[in-house]
Amino acid sequence: MHKLPIKFNYEDPEILKALVNAKYELGNLNGLINLLPNPKIILNAIILGEAKESSSIENIVTTFDEIFKEITLKNQDANTKEVVNYRQAILKGYSDLKANGFISTNMIVEIHSIIEPNVGGIRKIPGTVIMNTKTKEVLHTPPQSEKEIIDYMNNLEQYINYPEMHNIDPILKMAMIHYQFESIHPFHDGNGRTGRVLNILYLLLEKQINLPVLYLSKYINNTKSEYYKHLSGIRKDDKNIKDYLLYMIKGVEETSKFTISFINNFLSLMKEAIEKMKEKCPSIYSEELVNYLFYDFYTKNEYFRDALHISRNTATKYLNLLVEKGFLVVEKLGKEKLYKNVYLYRLIDKW
Repeated sequence: MHKLPIKFNYEDPEILKALVNAKYELGNLNGLINLLPNPKIILNAIILGEAKESSSIENIVTTFDEIFKEITLKNQDANTKEVVNYRQAILKGYSDLKANGFISTNMIVEIHSIIEPNVGGIRKIPGTVIMNTKTKEVLHTPPQSEKEIIDYMNNLEQYINYPEMHNIDPILKMAMIHYQFESIHPFHDGNGRTGRVLNILYLLLEKQINLPVLYLSKYINNTKSEYYKHLSGIRKDDKNIKDYLLYMIKGVEETSKFTISFINNFLSLMKEAIEKMKEKCPSIYSEELVNYLFYDFYTKNEYFRDALHISRNTATKYLNLLVEKGFLVVEKLGKEKLYKNVYLYRLIDKW
């Protein structure tokens, strides 16, 4: 297994041509983000979609409905809790990156500890292999000793944070960082999800994207066999780097287009809700109310009144009116009443 950088012709004409398209779409996405009046509102919806999609790659399957209930009621369903943990890991990584301005091995270990709280840190016991779960064929033997893993991780940390170590386009560099991290396979479990968080953190570090909204998990999930084929291909022969890079560049292009469409749909639904609320509920309409309703898919009386700084009785009156006029749907779970945003549910159905 090589340390980074790996020698290869990163200026291959086909790669450079593909990069032009990807960077154009990424630029369009950044432009749209810059026009958003309150970007943080949309951030929650996109991160939840990513958390579900990335976990699904690892066969952790749940529904958006279960995820929202876990966040609101903390039901402790095992699969749903793992997805919610992944969401927290993204937010923690984003916060740390803004505070520190670099990506360290310790940061990666901390992100992993949120994704997989019961697995422990970097592998200490040898014997880990990556195999085809159906045929049991060993596809890759990652570094085995803790010392060797840390040595590779130190090299990866330098590669991430010191541009002069390898002066190539950040999208290509992100792809090589992803390949190397998955090949080091530093943890017993959760490497895939941690590696996908690392992707967006690197693009943020290099100012390729202004908010953590570009996630390749949906693309990887839709092309899973191709993804694993490319990773295995490089491990067999460095010449296969080109096919892998073209695959990852295409992922950035396709995901940028998808995210632009998702944001535009979000804005369209929000505008529709504002117009209808002004018409049907003029006595309670406010920008603060709409922003709150579109930040989360679910709410309950306690959260609603705290967010808007109103009394329980006033909150009940508002919520009942919003249900009556078709903005929210109420669902009773035990003693709790949950209120779903009808518009956001329409949006997430298109994820």
